[in-house]
Amino acid sequence: MDSSLGHAVRRWCAPVLGLPAHAPLADYLWVRGELGPAEVTSRLMRAARLAALLVDTGLPGAEMTGLDALAAAAAAPVHEVVRLETLAEQIAAGSAAQEFPTAFPAALSSTCDSGAVAVKSIVAYRHGLAVADTCPGRAEVVEAIGRWLAGDHPDRLTDPVVLSFLLWSAVDLGLPIQLHTGFGDADAAISRNDPALLQPFCAATIDRATTLVLLHTYPYHRQAAWLAHLFPHVYVDIGLTVPYVGARASAVLAELLELAPYGKVLYSSDGYGLPELHLAAAAQFRHSIAVVLGGMVAEDAMTEPDAARVIEAIGSGTARRIYRLLQT
Repeated sequence: MDSSLGHAVRRWCAPVLGLPAHAPLADYLWVRGELGPAEVTSRLMRAARLAALLVDTGLPGAEMTGLDALAAAAAAPVHEVVRLETLAEQIAAGSAAQEFPTAFPAALSSTCDSGAVAVKSIVAYRHGLAVADTCPGRAEVVEAIGRWLAGDHPDRLTDPVVLSFLLWSAVDLGLPIQLHTGFGDADAAISRNDPALLQPFCAATIDRATTLVLLHTYPYHRQAAWLAHLFPHVYVDIGLTVPYVGARASAVLAELLELAPYGKVLYSSDGYGLPELHLAAAAQFRHSIAVVLGGMVAEDAMTEPDAARVIEAIGSGTARRIYRLLQT
């Protein structure tokens, strides 16, 4: 808690629990415990003032809040994002290697038909972002599946051939594809998570009916901004970054906006496990975008109406459009 994230939590979340901003950590934890998890979750989620939530449902953990409970706590609709690797692990566990090249696309289509608004890949965690710029052939996929299932960790997909096949199957589906990039957990080799490695894949999918959304991106946010500048179907956010860098979020956001077209940037939180992460991300983002664009207005680099339009697009409008949430 003695970090930029911890101070952001004490700044933005403490007042919602009835404490002064920057209240001592001991006071914050005591009040949090007195209120209880349900009340704290409801207060913090509603204070974030979210119009909708897009939730990756491929994370492990039976104790995580379900979609209906999350929607009730946030007083906002929740939409599912299907994680490709989790679905592939489920399909591979119940089918022969020969069946997988047909079974996985069929399962992906069926799963997404239930209302998913996007799919997500954590290929960055499992192998890295140097994704093949063509779809692997059936025989190659079957061989790779057999090799994977015969290995030491058949419940954890790391084979680059199979991972590429999942992404290309998602391209054929046509829904937006979210890709984790940049920093993350300890099992994500950050040197392989530079979004610039995705340039061949971006070029190969430029004429396909899909949208690529580069998530989080830090410390490679400038490379991600360049890809969004270069390719019409590439979008970018710094979602995981904002709460973790706290007061420095204004500087990082300014660097992202140096090159990324404003209509290609999206807000996100990557809130996971703790409701504080949702509120700290939303509050810090609102503060930082106002600082960055307010500075542009003060320097006569942008008009106030343009700044208001850009803030609306980044905060909500662009997400509504690309995820087809126009009625949300």
